[in-house]
Parts: sequence; C-alpha cells; structure tokens
Amino acid sequence: MTKDIETPPSDSKKLPIEDQLKGKTLQVYMYMVKKKEPVGVREVQRDLGFSSPSVANYHIDKLVELVLVSQDEYGRYYVVQKVQVGVLQAFVNIGGLTVPRLSFFAAFFTTMLIVYVILNFVDLNVYAIGFALAGTSAFWFETIRVWIKRPIT
Repeated sequence: MTKDIETPPSDSKKLPIEDQLKGKTLQVYMYMVKKKEPVGVREVQRDLGFSSPSVANYHIDKLVELVLVSQDEYGRYYVVQKVQVGVLQAFVNIGGLTVPRLSFFAAFFTTMLIVYVILNFVDLNVYAIGFALAGTSAFWFETIRVWIKRPIT
C-alpha cells in the first residue's frame, strides 16, 4: 500500500503561473511591471518588437487569464498582481530599474574590501585581502551572469 503525498494548496496554485509565465509572456509581463502605467496592445507590440499586434494580444490575454493583468475602460492593460516566479526571484525593482539581488552583496564586499585597504594600508593581511577579493569576485561574477539572463532589456 502506497501513501499519496498531497501538495499544499499554495504549491498547486503556483504551478500554472510557473508553467505559463515564461518566454514572451514573461517578457510582456516584465515590460508592463516596468512601465507602471496602462499600455495598449500596439504599444507592447512596437516596444517589444513583436511581428504583429495579435502576438502581443495573445500574451496579454494569457496574463489576463492568470489574473496578473486587467483591462481598464479605455482598453489599455495594467498589472494588478506582482508575482516572483522563476527568473524574477533573482531581481528586485528599485524605482524603474530592475537590479539583480546579488548586486547588493557584490557592492557590500567591494565596499568592505576598499575600506579595509584604506584603513589598514600600512599593515595589510594577505589572507584578508585574498578572502575579500574571492568574495567580491564571486558575487560580481554571479551578478553579471544573472544580468545577462534577465528577461527584458
């Protein structure tokens, strides 16, 4: 006799969004989140370089079905729910800029390395410099790698 393992309701609710929010649909969603104001189908098509307005409309309709986007009285679409799925979890929005989360750690390690060198210039510890350089390099490498894979430019 085998026992079935049930998935929590929250996990089963996330699966459809995870499966459908990728590719061009994710690109449209990120564009709309970044825009912060209602957009029209032709605007999405033009700004994202889609071949026709029907392609943009198809992806917007998928977002409407996922209840992430809604339509206003003028026929323009706006984001009603922000989600962090897949690649979006590696980013944070600051103002209108989407920044990799790892960039904060990279900046912290870089700052600490510079402060250490300035404060201890006369008596530098080669091991401390080595560890700080390793941490700084690793975080900047990962930040750049995530930045290159971002869903929208």
